Amino acid sequence: MEIQGKIISALPERSGTSQRTGNAWKVQEFVVETHDQYPKKMAFEVFGEDRLQRFNIQVGQEVNIAFDIDAHEYNGRWFNSIRAYDVRLVDGQAQAAAQTVAPEGIPVPDAPIANNVEPAGDSAEDLPF
Repeated sequence: MEIQGKIISALPERSGTSQRTGNAWKVQEFVVETHDQYPKKMAFEVFGEDRLQRFNIQVGQEVNIAFDIDAHEYNGRWFNSIRAYDVRLVDGQAQAAAQTVAPEGIPVPDAPIANNVEPAGDSAEDLPF
């Protein structure tokens, strides 16, 4: 799955050592906000020091996030996990193009549309029911 938006928050990194393998791990959570008519926020995590360095996510960046969703059970309750496996910066030209699209996904016309279209029919006989 993918989502595009602006990074609005970066939580502190967490790290530790795996009890099974003894390997060190790092994870950091971020919050992204979409640009929909009714903006949505999504918290996601990036796991692994190599990915954290490669993605170099900063608050205020416009990004496209590819992620997986999974859930796990703990003490009879279920918890979602949203983990990003790819984060790419959105370039300025693509961002400007995205802003010229209406919230419903319909492109905004360059010129006004003429209102000289006549209705197909206005009699009760034309109704489908």
